[in-house]
Amino acid sequence: MLAAGTAVAARNPAPPATVEQRVHARGELRVCIWPEYYGISLRNPRTGQLAGLDIDLSAAFAAELHATVRYVDSSFATVVDDLVQERCDVAMFALGMTSQRARLLRFSRPYLESDVYAVTTRSSRVVQRWEDLDKPGVRIAVQAGTFMEPVMAGALKRATLVVVQPPDTRERELEAGRIDAFMTDYPYSRRLMDNAEWARLVAPPAPFFVMPYAYAVKPGDPAWLGLVDDFVARIQRDGRLRAAADRHGLGAIVRVR
Repeated sequence: MLAAGTAVAARNPAPPATVEQRVHARGELRVCIWPEYYGISLRNPRTGQLAGLDIDLSAAFAAELHATVRYVDSSFATVVDDLVQERCDVAMFALGMTSQRARLLRFSRPYLESDVYAVTTRSSRVVQRWEDLDKPGVRIAVQAGTFMEPVMAGALKRATLVVVQPPDTRERELEAGRIDAFMTDYPYSRRLMDNAEWARLVAPPAPFFVMPYAYAVKPGDPAWLGLVDDFVARIQRDGRLRAAADRHGLGAIVRVR
């Protein structure tokens, strides 16, 4: 006969201790994404379908774990909390490896990298060149929570920095004339260049602030981080990363080692 404590334990088994064990127990990999990230993890507003580099790669990672994938909507501003509070198992949406995030999360090896770009209107007389961004009276926007926020806060000496909080968007602020330009990265700039006839890209004349991008997990489970990191290493070696990046117009920013 089982002792009382043993019987209780048998009825209420301890939950799986590691992220990998929990993924296998559920048969499901929960992946945090930002569903507005063009080329990375964009949700089509008409169909609800997700598409992008990290949609392809997260599906491949889930398949290697013999799990289905479930996407959890996140953002650059909320991803730390989403991971720490275990709303997802891994964030796979080209997260900039900032020092602030590195204190709170654990990163895989980088798989992309992007410089910072400015977007203005084709009709703008205020911003014609990169040098025009930091002038008195110029208003430069960044999206709250992106790595551009601290970068531009340190870089702008004369212009005014505007931090755009959701549900407002940088595009609407620019089209409304409340800002003169906004800062973004290579993937997001492609969305505008491909779809907005009014937009004009202003690239830095030399590397300005090249940021490596990686996947991220909650601290405290080095074995899970190792699995994520090994996956990135494999897709870099076997060509899956390059092929997926080329499919989604991001071949220019791939890191293969």
